[in-house]
Amino acid sequence: MKLQERNDQELVHLYLAGHEQGLEELIQRHKSKIYTSIYLLVKDQYLAEDIFQDTFIKVINTLKAGKYNEEGKFLPWVIRIAHNLVIDHFRKEKRTPVVTTGDGYDIFEVLHFYDESMEDRMVREQTHKELKAMIHLLPPEQKEVLLMRHYGDLSFKEIADITNVSINTALGRMRYALNNLRKMMQTKELSLKN
Repeated sequence: MKLQERNDQELVHLYLAGHEQGLEELIQRHKSKIYTSIYLLVKDQYLAEDIFQDTFIKVINTLKAGKYNEEGKFLPWVIRIAHNLVIDHFRKEKRTPVVTTGDGYDIFEVLHFYDESMEDRMVREQTHKELKAMIHLLPPEQKEVLLMRHYGDLSFKEIADITNVSINTALGRMRYALNNLRKMMQTKELSLKN
């Protein structure tokens, strides 16, 4: 039986039995989906390539340590590893991606007017900073959906597939994330008034 005819699980077992071609075939088979899912989030070719390589180093280490137990779900498992590495990267960079409109403009830039005063600009920049800080306070699964949706521009179906949940769960997490941000903003306004 040719390698191309084997399923992912068989290729994993082949690799674990010492046949490197098993992993090579898995990488060939899934590399474009995995790379694209990383690139959509980081929007930088070189960074995406680095994270792609780190992902497979982690995959190899996990397989060799005998810790892989995702029966027949190799691709979602690898994509989850890749996305965790992307989130780790953002965490290290201490930078939350910008929130964009459907046209790809940064929402805060759209709000920018050419005649804004120095004071207005300072308020806008402060608001931007506060929103980024609030996004960091969200529970991890809410933050992940928010970042994938607004920064990665992924559909809820893609988010559901990547995070291994139903579309309703992904939508629910997004709704909770936005509600939580709204509550944080209202709390902040109240504390400023008092």
